[in-house]
Amino acid sequence: MSGHGPNPNAGAPPVLRAFLDGIDMLGRLDGWMGAACLVALTCLMLGEVLVRALSDIFPWVPADIPVAWEYGSYLMAAAFTFGAAMTLRAGGHIRVTLVLARIGPKARRWLETVLAALGVAFSGYLAVAMVNFTWRSFVSEQVSISSATPLWIPQALVTFGICLLVMQFIARFFQALFGLPLEDLNMRAGSVAE
Repeated sequence: MSGHGPNPNAGAPPVLRAFLDGIDMLGRLDGWMGAACLVALTCLMLGEVLVRALSDIFPWVPADIPVAWEYGSYLMAAAFTFGAAMTLRAGGHIRVTLVLARIGPKARRWLETVLAALGVAFSGYLAVAMVNFTWRSFVSEQVSISSATPLWIPQALVTFGICLLVMQFIARFFQALFGLPLEDLNMRAGSVAE
């Protein structure tokens, strides 16, 4: 396991620790894929601006990149879902801690376990729906109107990100159940960049 601090899964039983460490590795991959989508989105939008500016100078340059907005939408959706699992593990999601701050450690652990189970249920439902949606697009060979891109490709990226979020919620459930740290400070932006 990479990182500069102690492994937050160190207190788990060996088999569970390997499972949790594997999900943490996938969470890091998830974060890097989200960052790559943001870089690609930025390059696409800068390319759109550059092409537009050049078209004012050179009449033979097209006024826009025809797929910029379509692919920009795909990249934005992928970046959002790819970043979700790593953000959950790093403790970056917005939470209302009003109740958690006022209860004891045992009640807090119980509540965190229940909330993680609810997270598994809700994100799992979303993942199943997205898998079905993507599969239907693949089977019916749906393509986008503007670029003829097979729609299952961007849908599969979003579905993959959501599936990683489900896995991170499953890991969080076991971490809460066994009293392990729920957040990995090694995944926060400052420690990842070091």
